[in-house]
Amino acid sequence: MKAVCALMAILALAPPAHAAGRPSTTTMTCQSAQALVARAGAIVLGTGGQTYDRFVRFESACATGLYGHPAFRPTRDNPQCNIGYYCTAERPIYY
Repeated sequence: MKAVCALMAILALAPPAHAAGRPSTTTMTCQSAQALVARAGAIVLGTGGQTYDRFVRFESACATGLYGHPAFRPTRDNPQCNIGYYCTAERPIYY
């Protein structure tokens, strides 16, 4: 019982754990954002302010029932950089 109380006291005094900041497309060049997505295969990136999304290298990396759409996001040097794909339940429309 004393061990449990001591552990609880230590945990209560420990500083809170903070999640590591995620990379943001707005601080990268278009080329570096594309390379990061390509290297990772799938990654969550910030896209400005408090917004973020998961990006994948290939459309086929989306889960079953989801479809890949080209992801154009702002980067430091390009306001509409195609960094890969994002996954959504909406079917893409090809013309």
